[in-house]
Amino acid sequence: MIDHRLHVLQALAEHGTVTATAAALHLTPSAVSQQLRLLARDLGVELLSPEGRRVRLTPAAHIVLRHTGALRVQWEAAQAELAQQAAGTQGVRGTLRMCGVSSALSALGAPAAALLRETHPQVETLAVEEESAECYRMLLAEEADVALVLPGPDAPPVTDARFEQAPLLTDRQDLLVPEGHRLARPAGVELAEAAGESWIVKKANNDTYPLVMAACTAAGFTPRVTHQVKEWYAVSSFVAAGFGICLMPGIVPLPQHAVVRVPLLGGPVPTRRFLTAVRRGSAAHPLVAAGLRALRDAASAHAEASAGSRPK
Repeated sequence: MIDHRLHVLQALAEHGTVTATAAALHLTPSAVSQQLRLLARDLGVELLSPEGRRVRLTPAAHIVLRHTGALRVQWEAAQAELAQQAAGTQGVRGTLRMCGVSSALSALGAPAAALLRETHPQVETLAVEEESAECYRMLLAEEADVALVLPGPDAPPVTDARFEQAPLLTDRQDLLVPEGHRLARPAGVELAEAAGESWIVKKANNDTYPLVMAACTAAGFTPRVTHQVKEWYAVSSFVAAGFGICLMPGIVPLPQHAVVRVPLLGGPVPTRRFLTAVRRGSAAHPLVAAGLRALRDAASAHAEASAGSRPK
């Protein structure tokens, strides 16, 4: 329980106010205040000092924060070691909670869960679809054990000491256009040729939007976004109806619509790099280790299948 309260204190230091902390942690302000009062009682120090309508972290709170990262890693390592001891006699068992963006869960998470069901029948896998920023929050709140994430402006850097992150799969982007479109060329096109087109991509709460903007900027233009749609089946429907074009991840299968996936030529070809993320110190836990191993196997199988299906 003290580990959760330390997490609340870290979040307060990051977000600045009890209200913002409560919103970030999906708690009520009163619940945040109670967790901090209990932590102060457990530690025997004052952690907060009133400052007008806000609160200020005390010197004691800053001392606690300097040690919090190491304490959480040690706690994760201790849990992993105890679980290893139990697995030695009982086998790997328990519930593995996985979260990730929809395309990664579909192409990698589901096959990995199927592999775990075969290799570790005493393991139950539960999956939650979320954008990357929310996945990191779920890890820290111990609502998830393994996350499938994408680097981006709202995500922590790969050097963030709270997580262990590792590359899983590099996903090339193609251009998705309607059948009969001037860019529907099987040999491929350069992204700059799409400068005058309407684009279909949701701007808010969407890992794809920063990728589209960066790719188009590198190609020398700013995309004109006309329809803000996010779910890939809906995006493909709008493309098929002639309302615009989009970037389509290679990892996403095409719906049965009148659309054409066109390879992008020249360089750099836009890609998404999927990562696995876990709480630092937890990777040695038998459940987490089994999940990471299954995800790597699923990614390898997907990469091999994709290499064989792309035009030479």
